[in-house]
Amino acid sequence: MRKTEDGKLEVLVYGTGIICASCIKAPSSEETASWLQSLFDRKYGEQIKVTYIDFQKPNNEEEKAFARRIMLEDLWYPVVVIEDEIVTEGNPNLKKIFKKLDQLGIQPKDEKMQ
Repeated sequence: MRKTEDGKLEVLVYGTGIICASCIKAPSSEETASWLQSLFDRKYGEQIKVTYIDFQKPNNEEEKAFARRIMLEDLWYPVVVIEDEIVTEGNPNLKKIFKKLDQLGIQPKDEKMQ
């Protein structure tokens, strides 16, 4: 499982500051990443860290490769990636995200206490 230095599961959100013309009134990719982090904090405690990556300003080779993929495959952003798998693109599908987290054994904080 891809973990951060402090042991959290890393969820990547690729997007850009530019909102697409067909995404009127939709939050930006960065706002979506922030919203997902808040949601995960409430539901899962501190088990997950969301990392926002502006695919138009990649920082390393891995990000550059994924940025090329976004452009070549014409993916809708934001693109949510967990464990190197695109889980959802465009408006995030929470059912798909929660299913992936469940498959990875990430338990909601209220279930961990039982």
